[in-house]
Parts: sequence; C-alpha cells; structure tokens
Amino acid sequence: MTRTQGRVLIIAGSDSGGGAGVQGDIKTVTCLGGYAMTAISALTAQNTRGVRAIFDIPAAFVGEQMRACLEDIGADAVKIGMLHKKETIDVVCDILAETCPRTPLVVDPVMVAKGGQSLLDPEALATLKSRLLPRATVLTPNIPEAEALSGIAIGGDSDLAAAALILEKQGAKAVLIKGGHRDVDPVVDVLWSGGRVAATFSGARIDTPHTHGTGCALASAIACSLAQGMTLEDAAERAHAYVRGAIESAPGLGRGHGPLNHGHPCAPFDA
Repeated sequence: MTRTQGRVLIIAGSDSGGGAGVQGDIKTVTCLGGYAMTAISALTAQNTRGVRAIFDIPAAFVGEQMRACLEDIGADAVKIGMLHKKETIDVVCDILAETCPRTPLVVDPVMVAKGGQSLLDPEALATLKSRLLPRATVLTPNIPEAEALSGIAIGGDSDLAAAALILEKQGAKAVLIKGGHRDVDPVVDVLWSGGRVAATFSGARIDTPHTHGTGCALASAIACSLAQGMTLEDAAERAHAYVRGAIESAPGLGRGHGPLNHGHPCAPFDA
C-alpha cells in the first residue's frame, strides 16, 4: 500500500442493512481507492424501513479498536459517524488527541436515522459540541443537525449563514451544511470556512426514496479524498459528485428508504 492510497479510520455504528454506517463507509472509501479501517461504536438492527434496536459497544472497547488500527497501520484521515453515548465521545476524543492530533478529522454528527429514530443520547449532544466539534477539520451536518447544534431554526439563506458561523465559533474549522432537507430545487450544499462561503455544490433534486446512507457516504468520500492529499474544496466537490451518482443509480432495494449504489463507476484517486 502506498501513502497516496489514503488510510481512513472510520469510527461509527454498524448498519445491518448495509446502506449506511460502517458498511456504507467501507464501500465508499474502497470505491474511491482508499483503505478503510473501522472502530465500531454501536450495533444496530435496521433495514430500509427503520432502526429496530441499538446495542452499544463499551466505550473502552471502541478505544481498543482505535488503538489497534492507529498503532499499527496508522491513518491519513479519520471519519466519525454515530457516537451514541457521552462516554464514547470522551474516549474517542482522548485517543485522537493522544495519537493523531493533526490528522484530518471529518465529523458527520449523526443524530437521527432516515426513518426518524434518535441515534444520539440527549446528554451526549453537549459533549459532542464541547469536545468533538473543536477537533473537526470539517463538520458535515444536514439541516436538522445544523439546527440542533447551532440552536437556531434554518429557513432562508441568512439562517444558513448564521448557523454555519455559530458552528465555526464552536470550533469546527469548516462546515459543510447539506441542503437536502430544504424544500428547494436545485439542492445546494454550502461549504463554509473562515467565516465565508468557500464553495457551493448544487444539483437538481432527484425524485427517489432511495437515499439511505447519503450523509455517511458524503463524509467518508471527503475523508478518503483528504487522506489522498486533496484540498478540502476538491474533496467536497468529488464527494458531492460521487454521492449524486450513487443516488442516481440506486438499486431500489427494500420497501423503505433504500440504499445507494456505492459501487457505481467513479474515478478513484489518480496519484
């Protein structure tokens, strides 16, 4: 393995249905030419119609998974998804600070499943804001997540800007707010950095229920691209194009919110 392949440590929950979580993350990183490792934070029993149950992995064991990967293989980027408990967030932040404080960190603040089930304990929200956000190279919330983290309702563009600035003040170096939950067409994702709009990514809304795992795939694609040496703007542009292609070619599986086509033809990193 060469360094340009990009080593990505994924810290997230498992999706038994295979569309999101570590399963979707591994598929994304692999399809984009990177090397994926995982520290699984929780197990979920779920399918395209929703989450039936969550089984938490003890925080100390999440840490052991992280150490096993970082002390041997190492990581060029870290992607964080579902961290269900305060204790897990604390352990993850402690180990990142100790072992790889300068490694790019992509934080997807997973709070609610596509079917509406909560994936974050209420007491964990404050810890996520106080400990994890200040470490984020880029934070990738959707609109409801940005509202929960910033404390303001997002309606128009001015609200979007205000929320992004609040999240930057909370410590995130950059914020990519995904626009899929807004009732507008085209859909626009906005990347904020340094108190300004660094880039926008837009596309016509795709009329499909098969969007399970889009947030996971976007964040993992950014992490993989950063691990391969891309700038944040280029990484976000590549991730946006990858996810759009995965939605357009979704296989239509299941009777609810079906998974993406993570394996659609795409250009891996060309060193």
